[in-house]
Parts: sequence; C-alpha cells; structure tokens
Amino acid sequence: MTARSIITIDGAAGTGKSSVAGLLAKKLDAGCLDSGAMYRAVAVLAIDFDIKPTDGLALANKVNEVGISFNWEKDPPTVMLGGVDVSERIRELDISGIVSSVAKQPEVRAVLMDQQRIIASTHPLLVTEGRDQGSVVFPEAIVHFFLEADLAERTKRRTKQLQESGNDVHPDVVAEDIKNRDHIDSTRSDGPLICPEGAVVINTSNHTLEEVVEKMEHIVRRTLSNQ
Repeated sequence: MTARSIITIDGAAGTGKSSVAGLLAKKLDAGCLDSGAMYRAVAVLAIDFDIKPTDGLALANKVNEVGISFNWEKDPPTVMLGGVDVSERIRELDISGIVSSVAKQPEVRAVLMDQQRIIASTHPLLVTEGRDQGSVVFPEAIVHFFLEADLAERTKRRTKQLQESGNDVHPDVVAEDIKNRDHIDSTRSDGPLICPEGAVVINTSNHTLEEVVEKMEHIVRRTLSNQ
C-alpha cells in the first residue's frame, strides 16, 4: 500500500459518501471500500449475540471469531459476516440506532482499522469512505475529500433509502437518528468525525450525484497526473 493508491471520502451520515464512492471508483477503475459497512456489521453481531454496544472487547473478540469480509466479485461489494451476506440487514434502523455507539469502542476501531489497511494493500487503487478514513486510517492518502449536506437533505436521502429497503419510517425519526449519530461521531475520543487536514470540502446538498463525482474525478486525475 502506498499513499498514491488511496483516495479517502469522509463525512457524516446522509452526505452521499457511499453513492459517490461507488461511482467514483468505477470511473477510476478502482476498488471501493465502505468502511461504515464494517461497523454496521459489528452492530449486527451486537444484536445477534446480545452483546452490549459499549462492550468493545467482547465485540472485537466476536469480530475475530466470526469474521467480516467483502465479496469483491459483486457490484457493489457485498458485506459478509461469517460467510453470510448481511448487506441489506446492516441498513436497517435498529442497526443505525447503535452503530455510532459500537464505533466509539477503541477495541472495535483497532480491529477494523487493521482490516481496512490490509484491504487497501490488496488494491492497486482504492476509494475508501467513512468517518475517519482520511483523518486516522489513511492520513497520507493522495486525495482527501470531506462531504457535507444540510440536515433536511440528509434526512430526505436516508428516509428514501430506508423506505426503498422496506422500512416504514417517519422522517422525524430519521432526522433524530442522524442528529444523535452526528453528536456521538463528532464527540468520541477515538477517531472523531473531523475534516482531514487539506481535504477538499464539497457540500452535496444542491448538486446531483453526477456533478459531485465529476468534480472529484477531475481532482483525482489531475493529482495523479502530477505525481
């Protein structure tokens, strides 16, 4: 793994990280890592094995026992938990309700950070998105992006995503969940949500997915050509 092989996209929930990362990776013929999916998979373990979301050591041990991986042959890559595809399960509202608490645990973060760096070492070029990819996991990446969006727009996007997955949710509930996650993510002591130094900040509220990706692709290709 080298800094030249990594592009990071950080931002809060609902800013469009996953959609943008997937499309940008396709345009660059790169791998795409959804690091948040890994924390959501740990939240599934917490629920399925009745482990407290705050018990970092027990969760980390369970991750090592069960295993979290991606099926890179799928587009987008599916999240595998102990060999079972949990890609749809991790997006449900009960998972969203505890994932920020799970992600606060230093033991969990340490285990997943190691796994993320191993994944990066297996890809010639990787677009990776999350909340600490540029600030903690890959601080020397060639390009750091930080996405922002208004709460109303983030709520709209997240509500639509949940409803399309078959969840009957009210926007007010989704907005409250987002605000709670924002608070936990930005105030935790280990890997808080911050804008990485030197990151390109993009507010996605009033831009289409294609517009955002086009801008990012231009920046990445220009940076790569200057190396």
